Amino acid sequence: MRRFTDNVRKVLDGLGAEKASTTPTRSDVCASEPLFSDHFNVCKTVRHGFPYQPSALALDPVQRLLAIGTRLGALRIFGRPGVDCHCHHEAGCEVTHLQFLVNEGALVSACADDMLHMWNLRQKRPAILHALKFNKERVSYIHLPFQSRWLYLGTRKGNIHVVNIETFLLSGYVIMWNRAIEISAKAHPGAVVHISENPTDENKLLIGYERGPVVLWDLKSKKADFRYYYEENTFSVAWQQDGKQFLCGHADGSLTTWSVKNSARPTLVTTPHKKAMKDGKKCEACGPIIKVEHKSCRAGDPFTIFWGGVGGTASCVSVIRGRSLVVLEMESPIVDFLTLCESPYPADFQDPYAIVVLLERDLVIVDLTENGYPVFENPYPMDLHESPVTCCSYAGDCPDHVIPALYAAGSRARKHHHSTQDWPISGGTWDIGTCSVPELIITGHADGSLKFWDASAITMQLLCKLKSWKLFEPGGGGRGADQVGDEDPFAVQLVSWSREGRVLSVAGATHVLAYGFHKQETTGEVAVLEVRFLEEGEPCNESPENESAAPTTPHGISEGQTSEGGPQLRARVDPLRQGPGFQGELVVLLAWAEGEPAPQITCLEASVTLGMIAIGTCGGLAVVDVQQKALVMALTSADLYCPLDACPRQPRSPRRSKPSPGSLSEIMEASGGPEGDSRSPSSVKPTRRLSLVFDKDQLDGMCLNQPAPSRSTSKRMSNAETVRLRGRASVRPPFRKAMSAACMDVSTSATSNGEATTSGHGARRAMLQQLHSFSIFSHDDHAAGPTWNGRESRDSPMSQSRSSSVCSIDKEGHEAVTAVAFSDGPGAPTMWVGTSSGCVVTLALSSAADSKAAPLASPALQLKGPILRLIFLEPGPNGVLTRPSPDSGTVARFLVASSEKQAQVVPLSTMTIAFKHNVTETSFVLHADVVMVAGSPCLAVFCANGHIMAFSLPSLRPLMDVSFFPAADLGAARTFCFADGGQALYLCSPTEIQRITCSHQMVERLQDLLGELFVPVQPPEAPVRGFFKGLFGVNNTSLDKEEMFGEAACGKPARSLAHHIPGTGGVEGVRCSAGSTAVEVARARASLDERGQRIGEAEERSEAMMASAENFAKHAHEIMLKSREKKWYQL
Repeated sequence: MRRFTDNVRKVLDGLGAEKASTTPTRSDVCASEPLFSDHFNVCKTVRHGFPYQPSALALDPVQRLLAIGTRLGALRIFGRPGVDCHCHHEAGCEVTHLQFLVNEGALVSACADDMLHMWNLRQKRPAILHALKFNKERVSYIHLPFQSRWLYLGTRKGNIHVVNIETFLLSGYVIMWNRAIEISAKAHPGAVVHISENPTDENKLLIGYERGPVVLWDLKSKKADFRYYYEENTFSVAWQQDGKQFLCGHADGSLTTWSVKNSARPTLVTTPHKKAMKDGKKCEACGPIIKVEHKSCRAGDPFTIFWGGVGGTASCVSVIRGRSLVVLEMESPIVDFLTLCESPYPADFQDPYAIVVLLERDLVIVDLTENGYPVFENPYPMDLHESPVTCCSYAGDCPDHVIPALYAAGSRARKHHHSTQDWPISGGTWDIGTCSVPELIITGHADGSLKFWDASAITMQLLCKLKSWKLFEPGGGGRGADQVGDEDPFAVQLVSWSREGRVLSVAGATHVLAYGFHKQETTGEVAVLEVRFLEEGEPCNESPENESAAPTTPHGISEGQTSEGGPQLRARVDPLRQGPGFQGELVVLLAWAEGEPAPQITCLEASVTLGMIAIGTCGGLAVVDVQQKALVMALTSADLYCPLDACPRQPRSPRRSKPSPGSLSEIMEASGGPEGDSRSPSSVKPTRRLSLVFDKDQLDGMCLNQPAPSRSTSKRMSNAETVRLRGRASVRPPFRKAMSAACMDVSTSATSNGEATTSGHGARRAMLQQLHSFSIFSHDDHAAGPTWNGRESRDSPMSQSRSSSVCSIDKEGHEAVTAVAFSDGPGAPTMWVGTSSGCVVTLALSSAADSKAAPLASPALQLKGPILRLIFLEPGPNGVLTRPSPDSGTVARFLVASSEKQAQVVPLSTMTIAFKHNVTETSFVLHADVVMVAGSPCLAVFCANGHIMAFSLPSLRPLMDVSFFPAADLGAARTFCFADGGQALYLCSPTEIQRITCSHQMVERLQDLLGELFVPVQPPEAPVRGFFKGLFGVNNTSLDKEEMFGEAACGKPARSLAHHIPGTGGVEGVRCSAGSTAVEVARARASLDERGQRIGEAEERSEAMMASAENFAKHAHEIMLKSREKKWYQL
């Protein structure tokens, strides 16, 4: 009995020792974690791009600031490069009108909800000072004369109200529409479309009605002096400089010129774009002239600039000067335009020098001082949406030499047909500072182009542009009639960029492009490598005879094969001239046979040291050697678990039996051919080989000792290294940024009882449909095959089966490769592959020359949900973890694996889970990455419910959990990406990129990095009025508007008309107001001192005069006494 007990004790001790041997030691997991919650704070920094859906435009001619309002209630204020401010109305209503308080540091905005706001621009982040809510009137036009304190506000009812901009309260002075028009008028004049003061007489107000007359109103007498009638509706009105004439633009495309004192008929009627009749045909009708401006010049003829008047749908701005008419046709519809002038005074010669044209998709400024009216080069990144953005990559703290090299490459290709003048919007101040960190943003677009942006110091400037479609034949991207979807085949879906900037990999719908950076221009052919995927059940050509029976064309398509089964794009085979910068080195085309579509690319990873690119798809993995221009391997998802089934999986149903080799090495050796055989780049033999060895005993989430029959199906691939993939979809989704989420329903992980977890699939599928704008795969028990866009194949008898084995085949066949990472340190290189079922498989790579290399143990991890990110870390200085550098030669010691539900940290020395954390239970992770914050790494994740989280490494201690986005705002998930320094960005609208920061240090420095909007500027001198003009002019006395619009003269306005809402103005606004108050107090004190001094001088003079008067009176009295004592004859 004792012997039996001793034996049992020995067995238990042995098991404990074995378990202890697999437990991470302190040396393996011990690392410094200097990050705490105080280091994190989420805040929006800056917004780049063109304002989405613009609706209003305003200009401050003295401060040289430009404001744009949008239909979503946003405001963008632009100054010199670096001065770009974004603010938003809380209600989110459309901004209909904008008006600057010229040289006052304030802006008035009118919204569609009949709210009038005043913004304080004397701070880096504008805030609302006042708001005025109208209850019974709807605002149709606003006008603020230069250097005036009273704002005119026209309504849709035809009335005009006056607002004091200092108090933001209504005046009792009202111009009613029934008093402005004649009493005999039978129709309502319509909404107010124009209000302006006479340039030479501020007592005269010109009012334009939509369907009625143009009225000249006398403010003092409160009556209409003249009414000007025309048979067409009026859209806009503009004064001439002398104040004696004005122009009107009408609905029939005509321009009428009126004399102020002659209201009977216009002095001139012209239709600039009216075409003469030919052969008795009726001329084409002209469109309405929506806006017109008349600007005088000190030397030369005046400018008449108007928008519209052209028939059809053309968007044009026309410029008339003298007898010349220039039509500037725009690429998109016009929203508004303004004219930049030298003088802001309407009575002075204005000398226009530029036209600001706001389009629906661009901002254009035309130079009027040069011949041909060239366009200014826009320094803002407003061409971001030139082609729709499909993906983004953000590199923070990149090497210093990368940005200058990209700028030099892009400067040679930059066109030089712009104006030679400087950008005229030059308001505000901005300093780049000394703490600027070089940052790079790469955007991929739907037309296959990539743009590289310098994002240093919260700016965004275009460096260079790469056109990937140049590597393909023209017209090769056409889609057949049987192809579903309207996505561009050149669209960039994924970008993999090395930190050093030497290698760039781009993934499209069915292709992958490898680029290398070169400083010199080159001309040559670009190698093409085709990876053709055979349909299930099709025999592979394993003999040389079969291989030679299917030669390839220069495009990589076998002779006799239809274009349906070939690649969708055709790569160029003729020599290509490529300029300095990123130059194409290899084109990899993915294809299926027998007319089936190519697989979906789900992940892309490049290794600079190994010179390899790993391409993960929805059904397998392909690895390409860029240097050798060869396919290293191509495996299905099931082949990743050979020769032993690493993770417990559901039983498989029997399929057609096929002969399979005993091991993967035998397959690779059998597929080898003569090494000296010379072939095209698309048929070059692989120069590397795959070695797979699995451990049998792993615990706690590791691979289990449950061997399964070998499922190796890799065969020798004819000519183009083809491979059979079981999982495929009928249509490619338009976006693959979060492809792990797209495949999550098809890769349900096995639970502890062996059944798939199906709870919450309906809600999750709905969220993904909203996120990716396409239907996802359906994998319920009622369908065996995948469905796309609601199309299900139920012809097969298995489609109606509820068998668990059928479901397991379906789930297994569509297991996607969602993450790949290379470990290229000293020794045998390895590749770690993450799948949509939550498994992580290790593959050991060894060169073909070293066929006897020692195999590397490759266990598999198991996480909850599809794998999103695999990252290696190594101990750095002071025990803080860092990313392994390719040039350091060190070996990574930790693996950070993140899935949609969970994160794990595994020491590579023991390959057991050291730390594990469930990130979310109610939602799922869309993006995860390891970023450096304050010099230390952390795991940053972005969830579908809008939360941004951060975890320390390696212990995965929660550091931050902030609900940043609303739950319904999932459009940002396609382009959301993190960067070092705690930075992140996402596409907040189709035309704008929003940058945010998670670093508290960055939040504290943000105020110093932002530019100043308001800068004290002396206004230009007012025009000098001539003696005779002042003597004989009508306006020889100034108008006291304070008395005229005040409460004493006009009374109080109706309480029900509008009510005032005070604004916060922000802390900086309070400081600015306090500072301005102190200045006013100082001025008042100085004036009081000056007044006291003058009063003292007056008193001294009065005393001197009194003394002299007393002296005079004394002498007069003495003279009088002497004269009185004398006789008459003594005089």
